[in-house]
Amino acid sequence: MKKSLQTLKQLLICTVGSIIYAAAVSLFLDPNGIVPGGFTGIAMILTRFVPLSTGTLTLILNLPLLAVGIASFGLKFLASTAYCVAVSSVFMNLLLPFGPLTDDVLLSSLAGGALMAIGLEIVLLQGATTGGTDIIVKIVRKHFRGISAGRLFILTDGLIVFCSILVFGNIDAGLYAAICIIVSSSLMDAMLYGRDQAKMIIIISDRPKEISETLMAELDVGATFLEGQGAYSGTEKKVILCVVKKWLLGRALRIIKTVDHESFSIVSTASEVFGEGYKAHDGEQI
Repeated sequence: MKKSLQTLKQLLICTVGSIIYAAAVSLFLDPNGIVPGGFTGIAMILTRFVPLSTGTLTLILNLPLLAVGIASFGLKFLASTAYCVAVSSVFMNLLLPFGPLTDDVLLSSLAGGALMAIGLEIVLLQGATTGGTDIIVKIVRKHFRGISAGRLFILTDGLIVFCSILVFGNIDAGLYAAICIIVSSSLMDAMLYGRDQAKMIIIISDRPKEISETLMAELDVGATFLEGQGAYSGTEKKVILCVVKKWLLGRALRIIKTVDHESFSIVSTASEVFGEGYKAHDGEQI
């Protein structure tokens, strides 16, 4: 019963986040021709060639990608993402007739970017995504761990915005789209990551291999084995050291509990982290 209520709560929160994301697109960005990047941006470009709405095209574009994602990461992992894609796509169509709320393109870029960030943050904190390039980046990172996720997002979004300039023949729209993306990504970084802080988890378990493999597969994080020995029993065991972004902590702890409910976990705050996925040793983000 408790697990069912928790699942229902997560679905309700994901629904709210997906609706906010859809509102950003349909009430501010789409009516003003501002392409925000991602599959939503591709869908907006395709509406100029296909007699379908942005929401419908976003759903259609995500379907094959969701199938590939399920094959790579499993149905359980992508179920919440599939739900968010469906909800956001439906509400894009439902809200489109009410937009734009403002004809000022700059205000629409700022408001749309901010709302997208808020909606995405709500969804991400529940362990889901809105699909699209998120899944592509995760699949690429699964096979090429040395590639920076941030750079992949910049590359894909930049390419989509460039295509929008070519299709619409309006460089101003592309620049406004860049403003939207900058606002959205900056706000998300501030909300999700704070001041470069992360959470360090030390896990003591009799099933270290299963826990570490599940954490790496589902959260795309690294883990390190430390050699330990029980002071009382004298038993040698592997201790897992793992650093995760703050917003991934809840999911990480749920994974640990699911794999081994008798495990012992210590969580502390890492004020700064240097290395892949965090800051380079020269202080830049990687």
